Amino acid sequence: MRILIFIVFLGLIEWYAWQAIRHTGLYQVSWGRLALNILFWFLAGLTVFYFSWLNLVGSHTLPKMVEMIIRTLVMANILGGLLLGVFMFLDDLRRLFTGIGSLVTKQAWHMPSRSAFMSNLALVIAGIPFVSLLYGAARNAYRYTLFRQKVPVHGLPQSLDGLRIVQISDIHSGSFYRETPIEKAISMINDLEPDLVCFTGDLVNNEATEIEPYLEIFGQIKAKYGVYSILGNHDYGDYVRWPSQEDKKANFARLCSHHHDLGWDLLRNEHRVVEVNGARIGIVGVENYSAQLRFARYGDLKVADQGCPEVDFKLLLSHDPSHWHYEVTKDYQNIHLTLSGHTHGAQFGIEIPGFKWSPIEYIYKEWAGLYQDGEQYLYVNRGFGFLAYPGRVGILPEITCLELQAV
Repeated sequence: MRILIFIVFLGLIEWYAWQAIRHTGLYQVSWGRLALNILFWFLAGLTVFYFSWLNLVGSHTLPKMVEMIIRTLVMANILGGLLLGVFMFLDDLRRLFTGIGSLVTKQAWHMPSRSAFMSNLALVIAGIPFVSLLYGAARNAYRYTLFRQKVPVHGLPQSLDGLRIVQISDIHSGSFYRETPIEKAISMINDLEPDLVCFTGDLVNNEATEIEPYLEIFGQIKAKYGVYSILGNHDYGDYVRWPSQEDKKANFARLCSHHHDLGWDLLRNEHRVVEVNGARIGIVGVENYSAQLRFARYGDLKVADQGCPEVDFKLLLSHDPSHWHYEVTKDYQNIHLTLSGHTHGAQFGIEIPGFKWSPIEYIYKEWAGLYQDGEQYLYVNRGFGFLAYPGRVGILPEITCLELQAV
C-alpha cells in the first residue's frame, strides 16, 4: 500500500511538471516537442518501473551498473520534477489571486493562462540539478581527492611531530560497481607512506557479503604502525529485514571477521597503545554512538577508555561527529583528536577555497573538515564511497592525510 501511495504521489509530481513543460517555448517547436515528449515519458516510465521493481522483486536483482544508472536518472527526474512543481505552484497562486481580484473588482471571473515565462524559467532551473546529478554520477563517484590537514597539538613530543595519520571513512562497498578506480585510491593511500591508517566506519551498506569482492583490494592498505578500524551505523545490519535474529547476528560476526581478513585492528569499545619513537599514542575506538536518537547507540566511551594509561597523544575513532560535542569535549578533555565520518557531506554541496556549504549542515554542525574546541580537535571525513545516490556533486570522495604538529 505504501509503495502504491508513493507511486501515485510521483504521478502527481510528474503530471504537474508536465504542465510546465507544455508551456515552454521549446515545446512549441516541432523538434522540441518531440524531444521533450520522449525525454519526459521515458523518465516517467523509468521512475514507475524502478519503484515497482523494488517493491515486487527487490534491490540487488539488477546488474549493479544498470541499477546505478537507473537510480541516478530516477533521482534526477524526481528532483527536477519537484522544482518544476514548485514554480508551477507559484504560477498557479498568481493565477488564483488574479482570478479572485477580478471578482473583488466586480468583474467576471477571469483565470489567466499559465505564464510562458515562468514555465521557461522553471525548465531552466530544474535542468541545473538534473544535469548536475548526471554529471556527479558519471564523473565524481570515484573522483578520490586528497585532503591534507596539519593539526597543531600543544605539548606534543617532538618525536611525534610530523606523524602522518591517513583516514578513510564510509566505504559503503555495497554501492561499488567498479574496481579500477578503487585500486588507484589504495595506491594513493600507500604512496602517502602513513604512520597510521584509521577507518571510521560503514564498511558496507547492510550485509557483510558486500565487502567480499573487495577484500583483496582494501587489504593492500599498509601503515607503519598499523591500520585501525571501527564500526558505523550501517555495519550492524539494522536496516535490513532478516529472516531471524540468528541470521542478523551471523551477518554481524561475518562482517567483524572481515576486518581481520583485511588486516585491520577492529576496535569495539576498546583501545590500543602504540609506541612511536619513544612516545606513546593511545588509540581509542568506540562502536557507533550518536547524539541523535534515531541512530542506535552501541558505543561506550567509558568502557573503551577504561584502563588506558597515560599517553603523549590520544586519538579517538568515533563514526558519528555528533558524539564529539555530546560527550567527548565535555567529559574526555584528554582526547586530543577525534576522527569521524558518517555525513558524506550529503554528497552534495559547494566547496571552494574559503567557503563550503551542504544541506547536511542543517543537521550536523560539524560535517566536513577540521573543527576545534579549546585544545581538542575533530576531523570529519567526507566519505570514501557513496550511498543511495551513486555520485557526488560538489563534495568529492575523500582520502585524508593529517599531520601532527608540536606547538
